[in-house]
Amino acid sequence: MKSISRSTVVKAFAGSAILALALTGCAAPAATPTATPIDYKACMVSDQGGFKDASFNEEAYNGLLQAKTTIGVQTAQVESPEKAAAADFVSGVGAMVTAKCNIIINVGFALAAATGDAAKANPNINFALIDSALSNPDYSPLSLPNVKPLQYDTAQAAFLAGYLAAATSKTHKVATFGGAPYPSVTIFMDGFKQGVDYYNTNKGGSVEVLGAAGTDSSKWSFTGDFSDVSKGKTLSEQFIAQGADIILPVAGPVGDGTGQATLEHPGTYVIGVDSDWYNIAAHAAYKANILTSIEKHMSQAVVDVIQSGVDGTFTGGDANQYVGTLENGGVSIAPVHDVAYPDGIQADLDALQAKIISGEVKVTSIYAK
Repeated sequence: MKSISRSTVVKAFAGSAILALALTGCAAPAATPTATPIDYKACMVSDQGGFKDASFNEEAYNGLLQAKTTIGVQTAQVESPEKAAAADFVSGVGAMVTAKCNIIINVGFALAAATGDAAKANPNINFALIDSALSNPDYSPLSLPNVKPLQYDTAQAAFLAGYLAAATSKTHKVATFGGAPYPSVTIFMDGFKQGVDYYNTNKGGSVEVLGAAGTDSSKWSFTGDFSDVSKGKTLSEQFIAQGADIILPVAGPVGDGTGQATLEHPGTYVIGVDSDWYNIAAHAAYKANILTSIEKHMSQAVVDVIQSGVDGTFTGGDANQYVGTLENGGVSIAPVHDVAYPDGIQADLDALQAKIISGEVKVTSIYAK
């Protein structure tokens, strides 16, 4: 199975600043324990955006909180605000080592290098890395027995969202954009494109995808960061002016700008990412305009990897990495909410998901077998 190498990450980071880390302290996050406290400490370092990003980091952080309440572990965390030097990721992970954590879960491939270095220096501490595997300085794959990659074939769920968007669009134009050309971003966009193409081929459609033309993902539309909501709104307004009525933003909090744009353009919709945006307070103002969300069920994977550490069954290394798929429930699209699907489309989606799981329909991604 293929993994995201550091070479890919380094190339994607060229010209992009790594956002800041703020050490929030080693106190456990607020929660009311329901399990008997145990002598095991689970810790987390966020990627840019922080633990209240209403998306990627928050979904992972919810898993840490759940582990505290259901397993009884102690917790500690380091949160990333907007701007930082790469060394801050190293110091953030180092702070968790100093806090005597039994397992450290790092959210996002921006922390891959810091994770690998800390894991080599501390072989008695377990690590989990969300959305990346490890690599050596020469970019060859690195597999460490105390590091478990937690990755997601989001292209599969995005394929379903693309099909749904194509079937729903009244203008026959949809759009997508990312925060930056990182592999964990473009995998959404590529799967979305494939789903639209599948609809066009099998239903005789002619739906166009704006923002992701051609096969060179580095030339697709990106805002350049994951924090400036105004950039997301501006770009979404441009897509709407070109005729798009459904937009998939893969840019964390920047996607809120797309939601805001739909409020000013009746008949336009947004597709959420990472969590079901319909159920998140930060997206409440435009929840009626959320067509669906492409979900990565990171919280459950976080709970599971922490439980394995507590049980003494933790397994690391690339051979034991976790990849969330439609088959194992690691990825999905959200259920229908306020936006009614066209007649027959839910049945189509159910059948299409079964075909992806069986292998009858191939979704191309870095995880494709």
